[in-house]
Amino acid sequence: MLDIADEKGTFCGRILGDFGADVIKVEPPGGSPAREIAPFYHDIPDPQKSLTWFAYNLNKRSITLNIETSDGQEIFKRLVKTAHFIIETFSPGYMDSIGLGYDSLSKVNPGIIVASITPFGQTGPCKDDQTSELIALATGGLLYLCGDPDGPPVRVNADVAYCSVGVQAATAMMIAHHYRRLTGEGQYIDVSVQECVTCVLWHAQQFWDLNKEIVNRLGKYIKGTPINARTIYSCKDGAISWQLLVAYQGDWTRYTVEWMEEEGMASDELKSVKWEELDYARLSTDQLLKWENEFAKFFLTKTKAELYRESMKRDVMLFPCNTMEDCLEDEQLAARDFWVKVEHPELADTITYPGAPLKLNEAPWQVWRRPPLIGEHNDEIYGSELGFSRQALDHLKELNVI
Repeated sequence: MLDIADEKGTFCGRILGDFGADVIKVEPPGGSPAREIAPFYHDIPDPQKSLTWFAYNLNKRSITLNIETSDGQEIFKRLVKTAHFIIETFSPGYMDSIGLGYDSLSKVNPGIIVASITPFGQTGPCKDDQTSELIALATGGLLYLCGDPDGPPVRVNADVAYCSVGVQAATAMMIAHHYRRLTGEGQYIDVSVQECVTCVLWHAQQFWDLNKEIVNRLGKYIKGTPINARTIYSCKDGAISWQLLVAYQGDWTRYTVEWMEEEGMASDELKSVKWEELDYARLSTDQLLKWENEFAKFFLTKTKAELYRESMKRDVMLFPCNTMEDCLEDEQLAARDFWVKVEHPELADTITYPGAPLKLNEAPWQVWRRPPLIGEHNDEIYGSELGFSRQALDHLKELNVI
């Protein structure tokens, strides 16, 4: 697989590489601009120490190649002859303009599968617009759901949009690969970042489509009322997720009240409410806030672990909001050997990475190699695999082709 994607699509190559694909990261001479994305190892700005780069480029090899030169384009076509997949993130029409569009590459290799990831797809009035993770979250609709209920939308502090598009593109490539195995034909895949973000919001779309209820921030506006139910509460050492539920789900709220009653923290009003008979549409915002504040005071008396353990015993729907430290120490993740340690000889250090999100009996996820240095595999790929002489490689380097 040839990966010439920027940060929008590089996770796609990582996914396939994790399950055994030979992914060649094609970078411009001097390295990909994505290597400049913070944070950095020990906060030292260095294109060889970007933790963002490490995260999305595990299990890849790296070569440098200037595809805007005629020599670079010919070399790229030589690589395409034996490749199965290409992932790219250039603006619509760019690859065609330099002679490396799908039509040209499919003549070199009729079975090639090319996935093009762009902000808004290859067609439509916004096809030439630029994007960022923030813009993708906003135009896809996810940003509106994030933040405090009484505040403005906020950015998720992770590359949710670009991770989503990576998963969708990798899935599309496997579908195209199945088709290729049946017919021998490759195909072109048009992937829109905006559409991939919107796809994760099916529940929010359905709330509006079916009930005209707007899911907003950390809850949802209840039809016919201004109510926005709270779902995040503070506790002694962080936060937990819990929501005051009524009607057919009201028993979960009642179980929480019974718990509070045993500890002398439930008011007479809370104890008298018939939660299974309530309807959100008939509650006032003031009433809901009053009740939520009582539950909030109770949660503040306990830690995340205490609340979670007891909620499991009582059939209360409550979950801890884990920090990354919590996740690293999580006994369930540890039991499944989720976290893996990868040696970085150039740093004289070992770094912990997230492991397999799923387990396959016959095609297991594993670490094949640490993220590559800039052009680390030029000699291996150009020399040993394509047959370029040392003299030819030195000449190409002088011409800024590699």
